[in-house]
Amino acid sequence: MAYQLFKYQALGNDMLVIDPARFEQALTPECVRLLCDRHFGIGADGICYGPLTDEPGPNAMRFLNPDGSEAEKSGNGLRIFARYLWDAGYVDSRLYTITIQNQPIHVEVLDENAHTIALEMGKVTFFRVEEPMEVDGEILQITAVSVGNPHCVLFDDRFGAIHHIGPVLETAPEFPNRTNVQIVRIIDEHTIEIAIWERGAGYTLASGTSASASAGAAIRTGRCKNPVEVRMAGGSATVAVDEDWNIVLTGTVTAVFQGQLAPDLVVELSDM
Repeated sequence: MAYQLFKYQALGNDMLVIDPARFEQALTPECVRLLCDRHFGIGADGICYGPLTDEPGPNAMRFLNPDGSEAEKSGNGLRIFARYLWDAGYVDSRLYTITIQNQPIHVEVLDENAHTIALEMGKVTFFRVEEPMEVDGEILQITAVSVGNPHCVLFDDRFGAIHHIGPVLETAPEFPNRTNVQIVRIIDEHTIEIAIWERGAGYTLASGTSASASAGAAIRTGRCKNPVEVRMAGGSATVAVDEDWNIVLTGTVTAVFQGQLAPDLVVELSDM
């Protein structure tokens, strides 16, 4: 049986790509948790699963969080999957489309090695803009945003607070499907720095949708102007937002590893 894996990182956000044509094990939540575990498995911030021939749309994929849950969208995951499609020969043009949750994502490869990739991420939608919310006795001004998945943006300089505020906000009753959380520091009108708590993954070095949501919120509240460089612990991405709030996210991807699962881990997966 085939148990081939591919690993990439996008600004320190490391993910496995599992191609069902090259991996015969069904991906149950238990399997996902084991594969993403950094002590007992391979270790990753998530899994890009595809291309899927049984789902509608070109180059269909699913994104699975390390806790086994499924995300509506992942900017770094989409960019990583776009790079895999290029590397594996599934596409023969620098312009192509990926489908996730029935949504088409248009891709542009910007160099010969697909190291830098731009994605049309869809619209940023605002549900709450700098509205007060009590978090553990403190009143915070939150901006609730969607870029296809939910985000809660806070403009603050206390980056270390992400480890406390992040999990509290992620599971707050106001967000019944849980939310991603970003603390945003303004550097200048075209530059921000963010700390990220990712739904289903915890603290993470980078996130494409978090960068998109934070840049959109910074522009919406008048703190920044288009385009915005978003600095994260793992590196920087660029977010461009047009007058209709459509987002283009540009960043890098690096191939890290490809290989076959060892027999011992195959047995564990097969028993799940």
